[in-house]
Amino acid sequence: MLRFALQRLLTGIPTLLVLVALAFFLIRAAPGGPFDAERQLPPEIEANLRAAYHLDEPLYQQFGRYLANVARGDFGPSFQYREFTVTELIWAGFPVSLRIGALAILLAVVVGVAAGSFAALRQNRTADHAVMAAAMTGVSIPNFVTAPLLVLVFAVILQWLPAGGVGGWRHLVMPVVTLALPQIAYIARLTRGSMVEVLRSAFIRTARAQGLPLPTIVLRHALKPALLPVVSYLGPATAAVITGSVVVEQIFGLPGIGRFFVTGALNRDYTLVMGVVVFYGTLILVFNFIVDLVYGVLDPRIRHVP
Repeated sequence: MLRFALQRLLTGIPTLLVLVALAFFLIRAAPGGPFDAERQLPPEIEANLRAAYHLDEPLYQQFGRYLANVARGDFGPSFQYREFTVTELIWAGFPVSLRIGALAILLAVVVGVAAGSFAALRQNRTADHAVMAAAMTGVSIPNFVTAPLLVLVFAVILQWLPAGGVGGWRHLVMPVVTLALPQIAYIARLTRGSMVEVLRSAFIRTARAQGLPLPTIVLRHALKPALLPVVSYLGPATAAVITGSVVVEQIFGLPGIGRFFVTGALNRDYTLVMGVVVFYGTLILVFNFIVDLVYGVLDPRIRHVP
């Protein structure tokens, strides 16, 4: 298991390096610069600013300097929020993004697994078709459509929930539901397909022949192997929910990392954009690593790496 974990950990390092290189050179290739909004400054002052941030150095030298700083955990100062470092901005916004992302993935797993199992146990019946139709609808509707609809119904018409902002649990309901709906649909479809296959297995037929009640067969024998595809999906899904909250945070006015990413990209705040990209990329690798370990525990066959 240790060899398996080390192999998975080491394969993530080159992936992260490629991500950092691509993000670094793409953001530098974009038109505009971090001081374009300050063109009223004399050229010599702008030159001094570029020298202070090492923007006057060759690009390869800037990239090497950035890699060395990131290796020390230093993402540098923000060009836009000059009184803060990028690290301070990320840690200020991450709790908000993490809270709504964690609640969304928890809601998606609970509802998605229950709906998928319910549909599998009623295969090809009306309930099965209804659940799969709802799942297809959930997959098809993007967040930027779901969020305004929820605001219109629950904040404007019914006035049950606040339209946005930061506050108690009522402020989290619509952002969490918006993020969770597509994931509920995906997990329900995965669970339904896997559960149908498991219920046709020989060991399930044996359990039924022994007269075991259906809840015992499902919970004790069928659910664990049926959840393997769901577990493998949870790594990228969790990262996607947290990183995909950029649109949701903007719509509901939440001060998460997504807000800093959007404003940083619009203002060519190189260090802020790179910091968020590297942070998100690291999160995706960490979640995938955790899922690989959990998958290896649930199915020991995949630990036998060549």
